[in-house]
Amino acid sequence: MSYELVWFKRDLRMQDHAPLTQAALLGRVRCIYVIEPELWRQPDMALQHFEFIYESLQDLDAALRLKGGSIEIHHGELAEVLQQIWVTDPFERLYSHEETGNGFTYLRDQKVSAWCQTKQIKWHEYPQFGVVRGLKNRDLWQASWEKQMSAPLQHPSNLTFWKNPHNGYYLSPELWKRYTPKHLQHDPPQRMRGGRALATSTFNSFLGARSLGYRGGISSPISAPNVCSRLSVYLTYGCISMREVVQQTRQYVEHLPPQASRHRAGLGAFLSRLYWHCHFIQKLESEPAIEWRNMHRGYDGLREPEWNADYFEALKAARTGWPMVDACVIMLRETGWLNFRMRAMLVSVASYPLWLHWRAVGEWLATQFLDYEPGIHWSQMQMQAGTTGMNTTRVYNPIKQAQDHDPHGYFVRQWLPHLRQVPDTWIFEPWRMTPELFTQTSEKVALQVVQPLLDLSQATSLSKQRLHARRKQPQVQAAKKMVVEKHASRRGRLARSSSLTQQSASKEQLGFDF
Repeated sequence: MSYELVWFKRDLRMQDHAPLTQAALLGRVRCIYVIEPELWRQPDMALQHFEFIYESLQDLDAALRLKGGSIEIHHGELAEVLQQIWVTDPFERLYSHEETGNGFTYLRDQKVSAWCQTKQIKWHEYPQFGVVRGLKNRDLWQASWEKQMSAPLQHPSNLTFWKNPHNGYYLSPELWKRYTPKHLQHDPPQRMRGGRALATSTFNSFLGARSLGYRGGISSPISAPNVCSRLSVYLTYGCISMREVVQQTRQYVEHLPPQASRHRAGLGAFLSRLYWHCHFIQKLESEPAIEWRNMHRGYDGLREPEWNADYFEALKAARTGWPMVDACVIMLRETGWLNFRMRAMLVSVASYPLWLHWRAVGEWLATQFLDYEPGIHWSQMQMQAGTTGMNTTRVYNPIKQAQDHDPHGYFVRQWLPHLRQVPDTWIFEPWRMTPELFTQTSEKVALQVVQPLLDLSQATSLSKQRLHARRKQPQVQAAKKMVVEKHASRRGRLARSSSLTQQSASKEQLGFDF
């Protein structure tokens, strides 16, 4: 009996799911998810990602069961799993979303495509975000994004399912535990949990209330956990679609009363950041190599020869000596999330005063971010490190960032308990306290205060000089044009409801916090 095979990847939902919808139009549907051992051996993977997927699959499986189906869990390399399925129960068509993932998934999809060709199986792929596969000209991208976001939602109807006569593929805690890679580490105790239900409730709370503080609140690590949408991880794993979020936000704004200017401004800024989400992923889609090499090759060799392992270990251990940096590392370790301004600050400190190459730092941060999205992650790592060749150098002073966004030290004291007795005057530079002040606090505080790894001002100044010297080289300036042509956003304005504040698409803004 024939069926349509739907392969779920990072699209763990039924709603607005083009592969499932289109497959259902042609016949009975069979849904699979494949745990790929080699994927989970990649250096950017962590246990928190694996467990979040499990939680999201539980929600998806429950939704499918209400319609008479289920999600099958397979284990192995993708082409081999498809071969086993095809030999046992042949199929003629495979459906999935496109994926702009890490280098492994890029090569894996090439293998799947080759396998499909050998078996004369038609592989139907559908866009997941506003990302264009095979884009030839960036000038056309903005219109394509708008077309994708404005298209009707694709909700499957009249679903009928193929009944698997073989046992052992149904999702269960025992099966998931059996396949959990033993080497995976890091599952933050306070991380967000997966699933469609949590995605929609999080979105609704943002639309109705939390977005009021979006503008002006997303930069501070104190207010950001509440006023940011917190949808990034649900978009990463497809518990909710980008198109759903864009359309529902626009509809909500249209029905706001005229006096709700603050609410409208917050949601307008949010919509702008959804656009930038896809803009950055497009960079990795267009040039997968930026995951591991400089976007502008003129910056090759800038940092590589001077890797300092001690600095890197101190950063990961939250022992840099700069309280704002160390507090951010610990929050990330405990929750799997950090607002974008603080993420940018971490990468800036790593890239400039510590002079660390972005690749190793990026691999570590990928394991720390629950919402790790390769397209955004690697584009932003290079942008912050100054290796794109087309962006303004952005260097964040961790002491000034603390003074601006945590003026009373609430955030620092929350995550660095040993500094709770330190007066506000010294909270961001506790090493400057006199011996008498240390005595007035406690000897315990004195023992735990870490001296900064180096002189921040001198190290930052030197790193900027070195970067700018490279940037001024004629051959580096000459090669910039090609990078701009391939990756830079284009001037123009994103078409939106006239009630929204329009955002220029020509500006490479950093603050697309979700």
